[in-house]
Amino acid sequence: MGGHERAGIKALVDLGLNARLITWNRALVPEIEASIACGVQAVDISLSVSDQMIVHKLRKDRDAVKEQLKVALGFAKSKNLYVSVGGEDSSRADLTFLVELMEITRSLGGDRFRFCDTLGIMDPFAMFDRIAFLRQAVPEVEIEVHTHNDLGMATANAIAGIKAGAKFVNTTINGLGERAGNAALEEVVMGLKHACGIETGIDTHRFREMSLFVAKASHRPLSVSKPVVGERVFAHESGLHADGVIKDPHNYEGFDPAEVGLTRSIVVGKHSGTGGLIERYRSMGIAIDRTRAVPLLEKTRAMSCRRKRDLSNSELLSLYLQKVTLPKAA
Repeated sequence: MGGHERAGIKALVDLGLNARLITWNRALVPEIEASIACGVQAVDISLSVSDQMIVHKLRKDRDAVKEQLKVALGFAKSKNLYVSVGGEDSSRADLTFLVELMEITRSLGGDRFRFCDTLGIMDPFAMFDRIAFLRQAVPEVEIEVHTHNDLGMATANAIAGIKAGAKFVNTTINGLGERAGNAALEEVVMGLKHACGIETGIDTHRFREMSLFVAKASHRPLSVSKPVVGERVFAHESGLHADGVIKDPHNYEGFDPAEVGLTRSIVVGKHSGTGGLIERYRSMGIAIDRTRAVPLLEKTRAMSCRRKRDLSNSELLSLYLQKVTLPKAA
């Protein structure tokens, strides 16, 4: 990718991280040599594997792709590198051809095969079936899944691939990536833990901090409703939800917000109920009972409708300090 990219990779290598750094390369010897010069011990060598790309992008045939793999993989293993063979557009490739490529990978000592849903067109059921088939066909080669989010299924497809037997999964913080992005690290990790009962061993408590850091560095603001780490993920407004979560958070929260570095909040807006309003004022150090809450709720709902958003603490304080006519006793 050029001098700046190589300098960046070398800087990462020089950090001495407790991690295996893998560089992405086309399956070409000069690119693998450039990675070696950066000091890495592992490479991904990528080549197009669908007939669509082989014919209409590379202007080649399947035999040429197999020969390219043999040359690049043979060279990489001769340099004692850890090698992942990346199958670009695997989701549109013929499964029998993928098996052939995985057999070549196995015979030349490749360490894993990367199944790429390059266009983000798969559904989780198809992903599961294809990964399960490949795992059974060539069990000696571990599988890595790489998913895109063009149809909003990157995380689901990544998890489906893992459940089907893939040992490795590609993720990015906040789902950053080409076009609609890739599977988000925070979503995959928490999805595996809470939807599948699979522990990854990853400390999740700074996920919110991590996501904000990457959002700032990438100049891509984090959506307030971003799954797992968005600030509104644990914000409860409707009367039914607020009442339920105040009684027991498990009523409306799938996991403790502290697991990802977030906190619970009660939002006051046009859908709020008295229970939520009382709790919100309590969090501000103001105690009100239901008798006081009823007329206040009417005012807060009206203000929220006018401003088309939920209310801030200062707005709630202002309403509280206004003279309120309490309902007469029956």
